[in-house]
Amino acid sequence: MSEKLMGEFTENYFEKLFYFCLKKTGNSYEAEDLTSDIALNIVATLKKGTVPINFSAWVWKIAHNRYSLWAKRRRMARESVSEADISEFLAAEDGLPMEEGFSGEDLKLLRRELSFIASDYRDIVVAYYIDDRSVGSIAKALGVPEGTVKSKLFRARKKLKEGMKMAREFGAMSYRPEEVSFINSCFHFGANGEPWSYLNRMLCKNILLAVYRTPSTAEELAVELGVALPYMEDELRQLTNATLLSLRGRKYETNFFIFSARQQEKIFAHLRELAGELTAAVTEALEYKVKCLEENGCRWHEGYQPYEDMKWAMLMREADAVDEDARKQIIKEKEGGIDYDKRKSNGPEIGKHGFTKRPNGGEWDIAGFEEYHGEQPAVVGLNAGVCNRWEELHRMGIDLGFYQFGYLGIAEKTPDWLSFEEAVSLAELAKHGSTGIREETLQKLAARGFVAKREEKYYPAFWVSFSKEKKALTEEQAAEYGRLREKAKEICMNHYLFGYDIILREIPEFLKEDMHQIAFAWETILLSGIRGAVLEEAHRRGWLSYEGNDRQRMLGIYMVIDN
Repeated sequence: MSEKLMGEFTENYFEKLFYFCLKKTGNSYEAEDLTSDIALNIVATLKKGTVPINFSAWVWKIAHNRYSLWAKRRRMARESVSEADISEFLAAEDGLPMEEGFSGEDLKLLRRELSFIASDYRDIVVAYYIDDRSVGSIAKALGVPEGTVKSKLFRARKKLKEGMKMAREFGAMSYRPEEVSFINSCFHFGANGEPWSYLNRMLCKNILLAVYRTPSTAEELAVELGVALPYMEDELRQLTNATLLSLRGRKYETNFFIFSARQQEKIFAHLRELAGELTAAVTEALEYKVKCLEENGCRWHEGYQPYEDMKWAMLMREADAVDEDARKQIIKEKEGGIDYDKRKSNGPEIGKHGFTKRPNGGEWDIAGFEEYHGEQPAVVGLNAGVCNRWEELHRMGIDLGFYQFGYLGIAEKTPDWLSFEEAVSLAELAKHGSTGIREETLQKLAARGFVAKREEKYYPAFWVSFSKEKKALTEEQAAEYGRLREKAKEICMNHYLFGYDIILREIPEFLKEDMHQIAFAWETILLSGIRGAVLEEAHRRGWLSYEGNDRQRMLGIYMVIDN
């Protein structure tokens, strides 16, 4: 019965008590102090097994007594709470009137703070208020002076009051967190949707951001974010089990890199300075290669997609190739640098695919980005086109990729996946035509835009190339193409070394030795930035063409087949 009454008290009376105290004291901080005193007395009495006949009248009677004592102790006027005062609150239980200018959010604070009493004080508070033990008995049991127990009891009430103040000032972060976004790369996600099953929760975002800046205890985080300690402890336990957090001593730390707005501003500003020169170098190299292939009579594509549409994926692949050249050169020059084979992790084990091994079979890595309102390149992602069987597809000699352009709304018009069977069917369609492929499969692919029909024949509606044809450059042509690529690589290296220095200068102490996370962060912000900068500059110059009302055109999708 007492548990049921405590639940009723917590649910239905905290806000009303606070409002009552606020009217009597005229000061929100005094009201918090008085309300915490009333609440502790009510909870202690219920814990002893008291079952009031009229619960509501009993609650307000205790409120009357504690207020009278409070007023006396502060040498305030000896006003007493009249029966009319009590009746006013009993009558208003179904809809307590709010005083003009007082936020309803304030009235919720004390309810949340009931469970917020810090662990350092919890045992003493429970012993005194719940178990009805004397100060002397508690001091003897804990082996501390009686003065310490009295001080702890006083400070427990003070902390409850301070906690409410903190909740008022910082509690909005729990529900309206500082904006932080994430970029994930993986071999595959966890069976329970990790990491996104955590990262999509607002409170988790703010916890990760808070302890990235300053490793903190559960108690410190509870105060900073305005969340009751038991709830905070539960969130921290889940994030630690998911390997998004580490616990060192009593302090929690974020296990991955989060780019500050300041870091992003510096890196993106530097990239803007180089974007024109880099884009010119990349497009010059790409156009030279295409010209040579055409002159040599090579069938470097199958003609399924217009050249202007193919250029979107071609440009991104060329930018990625330049990026790979630049990273290899940097790794070579920085001994013990950021190679997948050399880098080490201070956290969980690295899997054979270069990603961190996670619970529930996941292998993934993550990087965070604080909200940044300045100019930045469009986000251009790349996925393997099929969810979990891309390695099997590669063993069959099929390289399938989907560039996802966060630019001009293009990603919204472009599909982002195929089933393994559909990918194999598209490769067969490219190599041998529709013979042997079920009509139902072809129609489904056509409905999603992957397949088009011309003169009663089906064909892939995106860029398809056969690898042997791509290598048909003469020695002289290959040397010139290499020279043009080298020019783009040097520009790219300039930017990468700048970004690497920014990362190392601002990295938290606990991540400085974790070369795996440094490398992943470095690659994430720099590669995605290079793609976006080149894309936007090429479009600005007219090298890429796009109209807002363009139909879905499979932009960014490619398939390279070994033959």
